[in-house]
This record gives sequence, structure tokens and C-alpha cells, in this order.
Amino acid sequence: METVRRADMRTRHSFAVAFALAFGASSTAYAQDYPSRVIRVIVGPGPDITARLAGAKITEALGQQVVIEPRPGAGGTIAAQAVAGAPPDGYSLLLATASYTINTAMAQGPVDLGRDFAPIGLISTVPFVLVVHPSVPAKSLAELIALAKANPGKLNYASSGIGTPPHLAGELFKSMAGVDVVHVPFREANSALNAVVSGSVEMMFSIASTATAQIDGGKVRGIAVTSPKASPLVPGLPAIAEQGLAGFSVMGWNGFVAPKGTPAPIIDKLSGVLQRGLDEADLRQRLVAAGYEPATRNSPDDFARFIAADTAKWVTLVEKTKMKRQ
Repeated sequence: METVRRADMRTRHSFAVAFALAFGASSTAYAQDYPSRVIRVIVGPGPDITARLAGAKITEALGQQVVIEPRPGAGGTIAAQAVAGAPPDGYSLLLATASYTINTAMAQGPVDLGRDFAPIGLISTVPFVLVVHPSVPAKSLAELIALAKANPGKLNYASSGIGTPPHLAGELFKSMAGVDVVHVPFREANSALNAVVSGSVEMMFSIASTATAQIDGGKVRGIAVTSPKASPLVPGLPAIAEQGLAGFSVMGWNGFVAPKGTPAPIIDKLSGVLQRGLDEADLRQRLVAAGYEPATRNSPDDFARFIAADTAKWVTLVEKTKMKRQ
């Protein structure tokens, strides 16, 4: 009986090994033929320029067209669900952004970026800029914090809506600085910034590419950037983290992910193309011209850790502040 049991175990083991080898071989062969048709990149919240620039590099390297497909609405949930539910074959990708890690932290929508997708690579990052109306008597972060502490509940900050990066940046600032500033949500970022320009709201965390034009025009005053250190995108402005709020960091970012279960050889192929593109001067220059800082070389595992860390930061903030989840 024992001899039969051992023989059966050997048979099962041999079958498992054979299946694994066959699956690995077929997966690798499939990746060698990939792509054989159009690849679509679905974009939810935010501009699609980074997807177009990086997609062009994939087209150039792999010989198949990359089509950008906007799916706005529901804070990115519509786009994310479309990709999460697509076949895991490398032909449907999502332009992932910071909005998705915030969605996870605030339990917004059924899709979890870290759970439901396979990371490919980070493309770019972009800081926000803390701007105030020129009438606000504060020219530095320390002066702004002192002003807010002396006037609890009297200063307002605008955002592009509850659960958006500018909103969470404001809540992180309030938490770390220990100030009471009132949130005024708008439907989108331009309306929020216009409210600061008009003086109806005192301050905002605005994306760098938009804020710099208003700063240069004297419509708002730049106080600091939200990147861990000063950003070349906003010359002359120090980082919030360098002015007393050590560890403060809020970055917009963009990267590609695929449906969970996409074969590793396909993920590696796409990642390799993306990383080689990021090494090229023309892509980096175009990203900078569009208002983004090009990412440094990063692997799918690096991007997975980046997503996990960004999510954890927002989960901690939401729990600490007991922020209302929409």
C-alpha cells in the first residue's frame, strides 16, 4: 500500500512539474509573439499626455500601435474597472495615477490598484505647489503656519474635489502643521485655482505646471513645493519638507499597470521598453516640457513597492484624521 502511495505521489509531482514547464514555455512563447495587434491604454483622471508619450515609445519599439482611450468619470473607477476586467493578455493597460491609491485609502470604488493589477513601471512624477492669494500676509511656510494658528478656522484652501490629491495634500498639511484650515472643494482644478486667483479662497495645493504660470503672472504667490526636495519644475521654491515639516511629500505620478494575471514575460517586455524609453533624452525632454519629472529606471517590483508606500501613506492619514469616506 505504501509503495502504491509513493508511486502516486511521484506521478502527481511529475505531472505538476510538467505542467509548470509547459505553462512557462507557452507563456514565454506567447510573449515572444507579443504584441500582434493594437494595445490600448485606458486613461481615467488627469491628462493623457504621459500615456501618449510613453505609448509612442512602445509603438516604436514593438511595432504595434498604442491607442489612448479616455474613460473619465467616477474618480477613475470606470477606467480602472475596464482594465481590471479585461483579459490579462497585455493588450489592455491602465494609466495609473495617485488618484487610485487615494481611492483605495478612502474606500472609493471596488478596484484596488495594488490588488487587482500587475505593475509595469512608473513614468513620471510631478509636485504640487502651495500657493496663496497675494493679499495673504505670509511669504514663507513658517509665516503661513503662524498665520493659520493665530486665526483657526478662518483660512480656506481650495481643491479639485473630495478625495483628490490637492484635497489630501491640504489634509496632510493640516495634520502635520497642526492648523485648522477649512476645505473648499470645487468640481475641477481650474475652478479651484481661479478661486485663489480671485481671492475668494486664500490658498491651494496646485499642480506645478498650472501653478507656475499664475506665479509668474503675479496672480498667486508660491510658498513651497510638495516634493521631498526642491523641484527643477518650480525654480526658486523650497520644499515643504525642507521648511520644518520633515517627511512631507505629496506627488502626482503616472505609470502603466496591466490586469492581474498578465504573464510575467509580457510585463517584463513592456517594462523593458518603458525603461529604455526613459533612458532616452527625447522622451525625458518631452516629459519635462509637459510639466513632469521623468522617472528614473524602475522595475515592476519597484513600482509595486512605490504603489504600496503611496497607499499606506494615505491610509494612515485617513485613519488619523477620521476623514469622511465618500
